[in-house]
Amino acid sequence: MTGADERPGDDTHSEVSGPAREVVQAREVHGGVHFHGPARISGPVPRQLPADVYGFVNRRPELARLDRLLADDVVQSLALAVSVIVGTAGVGKTSLALHWAHRVRERFSDGQLYVNLRGYDPGPPVTADQALDRFLRALDVAPAAIPVDRDDKAALYRSLLADRRMLIVLDNAATVGQVRPLLPGTAGCLVIVTSRSSLSGLVARDGAHRMTLDVLTEPEAAILVQTVTDGYRTHDDPAQLLELARLCARLPLALRIAAEHAARRPRMPLAELIADLRDESGLWGALSPGNDEEADAVRTAFAWSYRALPDDAARMFRLLGLHPGAEFSLDAAAAIAGIDAQEARRTLDLLVGVHLLEQPAPHRYQFHDLLRSYATGQAKDEDPPEQRETALRRVLNWYLRTIDAVQARVNPFEPRVALDAPEEDLQPVTFDSAMHWYDTERANLVNATEAAANAGLDRIAWQLAVVLRGIYMQVLPIQDWIATSRIGLDSARRLADRAAEAELLESLGLAYLRAHDFPASIDYFHACLAVHRDLDDDSGRARVLIGLGLAQMRRRDLRASKSSFGQGLDIMRQLDERYWMAVLHANLAEVSLELSELSEAGKHVQTALGTFRERGARDGEGNALRILSMIRRESGRPTDALESIQAALDIARADSGRVSEAYWLIEYGRVQRALGQSAESLISYHHAAVLQRQLGDRGREAEALDGTGDAYREMNRPDEAAGFHRVAVAMFRELHDTWHLALALHHLAAALHEAGSGDDARRHWTEAQTLLTRFDDPRSNDLRHRITQLLAQTPDEPAGA
Repeated sequence: MTGADERPGDDTHSEVSGPAREVVQAREVHGGVHFHGPARISGPVPRQLPADVYGFVNRRPELARLDRLLADDVVQSLALAVSVIVGTAGVGKTSLALHWAHRVRERFSDGQLYVNLRGYDPGPPVTADQALDRFLRALDVAPAAIPVDRDDKAALYRSLLADRRMLIVLDNAATVGQVRPLLPGTAGCLVIVTSRSSLSGLVARDGAHRMTLDVLTEPEAAILVQTVTDGYRTHDDPAQLLELARLCARLPLALRIAAEHAARRPRMPLAELIADLRDESGLWGALSPGNDEEADAVRTAFAWSYRALPDDAARMFRLLGLHPGAEFSLDAAAAIAGIDAQEARRTLDLLVGVHLLEQPAPHRYQFHDLLRSYATGQAKDEDPPEQRETALRRVLNWYLRTIDAVQARVNPFEPRVALDAPEEDLQPVTFDSAMHWYDTERANLVNATEAAANAGLDRIAWQLAVVLRGIYMQVLPIQDWIATSRIGLDSARRLADRAAEAELLESLGLAYLRAHDFPASIDYFHACLAVHRDLDDDSGRARVLIGLGLAQMRRRDLRASKSSFGQGLDIMRQLDERYWMAVLHANLAEVSLELSELSEAGKHVQTALGTFRERGARDGEGNALRILSMIRRESGRPTDALESIQAALDIARADSGRVSEAYWLIEYGRVQRALGQSAESLISYHHAAVLQRQLGDRGREAEALDGTGDAYREMNRPDEAAGFHRVAVAMFRELHDTWHLALALHHLAAALHEAGSGDDARRHWTEAQTLLTRFDDPRSNDLRHRITQLLAQTPDEPAGA
């Protein structure tokens, strides 16, 4: 835990709702900078379609029917074009959707989005919430700017897709609830959904076109077999090809597996292969209680191909069914099988070659959901429970040690968890980009934490959650953070591990602090304090008091915040923890400043500054210089303030990075205005707003926009000022930031009053006055008194004026 603004994202939040936010641009005007208009959020065009299906044949009527969706008169007449492809498992729904999507992708200039919703996978399906998160990231929304609430995510998603032309493929949906939040709100986009269910609600309510995909005809099935075996087998009897097709129930998935089996045995007569398959089919018929010809055909093809595998490949196939995620890497596969990467690659290539695995990207593999279910079943039938648990523990430990290596790279100052020595030799993956590895494995990390808890591996579960916290503090995937922390907390409590429980309670306090849910944050910090008291852990208690003080300060419970920081400082003095003492002095300086105790704030910040400089803590020094600038500016010493904030920015640009620079630029703009340099401050505010938007910190972005409005008002341009204040008001309102909302309403009212809109000014001043009654500190009381005077000086306009 660090100071109020020392570590990236300390009061960054992720709540967003309503329309897409204003994107502010700048251009030179008369020696100054003019901000203008909302613009579309720019970024890379998403191209998410998986590879086209090799050797796709047939389905001409269905392709023609999909083509009709693109007729200009159809697209223009619909609010939204949605096509649902339904059919039984293995009938080729995904293959058809992807093949057609590749044919028409150039018609969609703004790109394509794709998600496998895994509605029928043995593991948990992808929720609409999770899919929205992935899509918003693909649309260049910073992780910290993604809302927590699903409805807010959906609203932002629809806003970003408005006036865009995009193709969206929602694969393997099980329910309408998975799909509906992912539908755009306007014309121009086309959505393709695949499902085994009819999804009647989409047809009835959303006007979707439904296409039911049947099995192939016998001639089509024979053509598919010939296409896959082309170059390997010749002169197969057409009648025997039809018999093979019938045994596979004319399902493309079963046909491809069977055909690949035949292609690998070019000298074996097709009649013998058919006899083997018929024997396998008879076995399934004897074992299956139902009368599902299609399901039996698919299982028959799976079993036929599986039983032909070498022992090591069959073992790998079974164990991969135990992997906690639906997609996995080469290194994860090696870990679960307990073999090296080179051997794993050979085995995986074999499984891909016989269509028992898919390879969506280099070194990435996944099952068809039916095959994953089959693999899991084979593991339960053939591998003893202790061997299955060993394999699962091995891959979970691999994830734990690899994410620990990622944390060391991404957040080296966060305390590390003391991990147990692994039972076997596990080599964490080496990566060029730690964050790229995290982004690729993100869903698997949540699944791994849950799988560990479900398997009774509670120590691994809570350690995963704590190690992940070090990553989450940097990239702020709030839902993942809360989900894994809750799982870890439950595991720690089952183990009665109080120290681990404290770690997870603190993690939840931090997560809710970043989410701007200050009441929840404060509750978790209080619970964490109670555990540290029971453990007689003074150092841990002091660090939690820092988090508690930050949450209280963000809620503007300033006196409680000052008390928490003071208690923490007393403990750190006793422990002689000089770095943490400096952090607490800086925090006390900031909260004292907010309480208008300038002299006390100055003493605290000078103490902090001296220690940070003595220890070479550049981030801490820069943050202390920012606070010193604020104190000097509010003391009427803007020239001295300028010296401090420029020194802070020099540190940010040399050492601390964009997070610090983005925040400290806001203070730089205020200092420039205090020096009468309002036009110059626009450049600082603009740079701050752009950086904050990229970082996803909407609160600080709103502060920069509000400051822009103040600068325009000081330049006697109240109409332009009002536009920026309105945007800031809307953002603070969405974030439920009452204090900053009251400030922005006051600034908006002042601009409107100067522009001659007295009634509007009174309305906003009145709301600000009401909001300020929630606070009882000198600054709030002074502002409320000033607004009362302004309202008295601003008479109501006569009706009709």
